[in-house]
Amino acid sequence: MIRNQFIERINQNTTAAISRFWSSETAVMVTFAILVGVGTGLGTIAFVRMIGFMTHLFFGGGLFGVAPYGLFIVLLPVIGGLIVGPLIYYIAPEAKGHGVPEVLTAIATHGGRIRPIVVLVKALGSAITIGSGGSVGREGPIVQIGAALGSTIGQVFKMNERRIITLVASGAAAGIAATFNAPIAGVMFAVEILLGDFGIQNLSTLVVSAVTASVVSRAVLGSSPAFSVPAYAMNSNWELLMYLGLGIVGGLGATLFVKTLYFAEDLFDNWKFPPYLKPAVGGLGLGLVGYFLPQVFGTGFETIGDVLAGRVGLAILLLLILGKILAMALTLGSGASGGVFAPALFTGAVLGGAYGQVMQMAFPGVPAPSGAYAMVGMAAVFAGAARAPITAILILFEMTQDYRIILPLMFATVVSTVLANWMEPESVYTLKLKLRGIDLQRRRNLNVLGSIRVRDAMTPKSAIITIPMDASLEEVSQLFQSTGHHGFIVVDERDELYGVVTLSDLERALHAQEMEGTAGEICTRNVITVCPDESLDEALRQFGSLDVGRIPVVERANSRCVVGMLRRGDIVHALSNALVEAQKVSSHMNRLRMENTIRAELTEMFITNDDYANGKRLSEIPLLPDCVIVSVQRGKKVIVPRGYTQLLVGDRVIALVGNGEIGEFKQALREGPP
Repeated sequence: MIRNQFIERINQNTTAAISRFWSSETAVMVTFAILVGVGTGLGTIAFVRMIGFMTHLFFGGGLFGVAPYGLFIVLLPVIGGLIVGPLIYYIAPEAKGHGVPEVLTAIATHGGRIRPIVVLVKALGSAITIGSGGSVGREGPIVQIGAALGSTIGQVFKMNERRIITLVASGAAAGIAATFNAPIAGVMFAVEILLGDFGIQNLSTLVVSAVTASVVSRAVLGSSPAFSVPAYAMNSNWELLMYLGLGIVGGLGATLFVKTLYFAEDLFDNWKFPPYLKPAVGGLGLGLVGYFLPQVFGTGFETIGDVLAGRVGLAILLLLILGKILAMALTLGSGASGGVFAPALFTGAVLGGAYGQVMQMAFPGVPAPSGAYAMVGMAAVFAGAARAPITAILILFEMTQDYRIILPLMFATVVSTVLANWMEPESVYTLKLKLRGIDLQRRRNLNVLGSIRVRDAMTPKSAIITIPMDASLEEVSQLFQSTGHHGFIVVDERDELYGVVTLSDLERALHAQEMEGTAGEICTRNVITVCPDESLDEALRQFGSLDVGRIPVVERANSRCVVGMLRRGDIVHALSNALVEAQKVSSHMNRLRMENTIRAELTEMFITNDDYANGKRLSEIPLLPDCVIVSVQRGKKVIVPRGYTQLLVGDRVIALVGNGEIGEFKQALREGPP
């Protein structure tokens, strides 16, 4: 007896500890941020080793027993493309290209959910691409790998959308931190490019993940900076005018970088040719460029180091500017896998180095060595291409560990970003989303769901039915039958929240033949709640993560005091009214977000004189079980639909239907019962 009581007490304490853990946002996110950081750090080590193995295989003689030479080098990227093309096409198309746009798409429209298989395919495909000479970087794949790892962990533990997105960004930050040995820049990359949110809660999670990944990778890959550069500093304050010019040149170079990449992508996408063979064709073009300019093969970090040290002549630098951009565009545009971070840094280095040498010829003895301009050019071109000036400044500082040239670095970077943004509003990462119809900037600036409070959409307590915890199961069953509802709030003797009982709970009790029980015995006690002052956007994440149809609304000061119920229909009605009043500003993004979250489609139909629904009440129309009439717009008036609502000619009916059921919905309005 004593032993059973002891075991029961241990179980109760364990359950309570687990409950406290999951209810603490800080504890949960810090714990999983460490897990994501460790996983991404280990993944980075494995990926770097994999790239080294593939490089040796293709260029070191591992594949043919002898190092390639002459025209044979042209065929190496072709062989890599023949392997990578089918791998990506048939297993994980998301691994195509430079990765970050896919992460942004997942955040914008899928709640941060990324398929786990992407981790393996992206790593293998990118390693083969880089190893066979692909003119791409390793940071884009690492970002996508880390993001996919964070997403997978969030999905396995059934976290809500907000937590999953934070873990996705944490994985991306960890990837940049580990691959470039730059944890601060990794955090800023995730904030500037992925989240656009400097909230302290997000920031703390990102920092923990980035630091963890950096520690793990340093333990194996070392802690030395990515590039060793001489000590550079400004010779004179007048030299800032030269860096102003470099900022302008960097902005032009960044725009050329982005435009060329997307021109190549459009060219290959519109070409009627087997998609899985296109990387091989791009590899052939890359091989021809690399035959004359072998520096464009791979990540190019060794060449960047030479440029920073001033060991490359002006003629070669000028050729490498166009050569690297063309090589990168052929690699990624044809559908291979890799990142644009390193190619942007390479382009900036050769562009800045060439600019510096020209300034030295024009103004002998005035400017600093060309390596200083190369270093600033790296930040300027990347910032202009990615629209991430803070990340560019920090990553160059961390990669070189040299603070003395920070002023011209900041100056040129901001000038480049402003100019590039004026010439092309979208970055190298967001332009792909814009082409897909996803306006990320507008989504960040205007979130209709975020502007509506739960109190304005919920059904108040006076209009809902609650069940006493001691109600018999027979009473509960009768209530389900008489109302047609699928769930009720269960309250205790003080009329406070005790749990939620659903039709599934009752069916399980009936199946187990436990009809002698009460509502309190079969209800779910661990209930997720929302508060009236929370946004509808935050509440919608709970629906998506838990797959529930209703959530109790409680006072913030007393989590047991019920003030209402929030149903999916309440959210849909509130969103519809807000979209109509705002004349559908950013409705496309909210539609994608809502449809992906609640697994349904939003559609509309205008009632004509010949339609069956003309003159009928909504209760008389044979709608599908999954169909919810969101609103009825009659002229400038928006009618909240009820069963007695009569449809008239000219009414615009907006409805939420199950995936693939739009045709049946419209047929019911046009033709009536089958």
